[in-house]
Amino acid sequence: MRYLLILPLFLFSCVDGEEILTEPNFSIEGRWIWSPNESRADANTMYEFVDGIRYTYYCMTCPGDNVYWNSLDISNALPATNPYTFENDTLRVNLHHGNELVTLVTFECYGGKLLMDGNFSHLWRLSSDCE
Repeated sequence: MRYLLILPLFLFSCVDGEEILTEPNFSIEGRWIWSPNESRADANTMYEFVDGIRYTYYCMTCPGDNVYWNSLDISNALPATNPYTFENDTLRVNLHHGNELVTLVTFECYGGKLLMDGNFSHLWRLSSDCE
């Protein structure tokens, strides 16, 4: 009986001669670092997206590796936080006082790099090895 339930999946899952590819669905949740230039080693800001809240961390003289950023917890973040939503490919961050960052987001490097369309930059996922 179990095999009869699987059979319809094979019958309706492909169109003859076509391969259906789906884009991975990457999450914004987690820690992302920002650099004022194209070098990840010069990162001086980290954003952490957790359950609809964006936390911000700054570093004046950063060591250039992930050890420092990984050592931080939410108590090290700036006191002001920003609510955010991420739906499909649109990131909305409430910057308060009527200001909102709205940007289309694309991912590169298997979700390790985030590109913001029409905005100032890109971010690197802290846990990735992307450059």
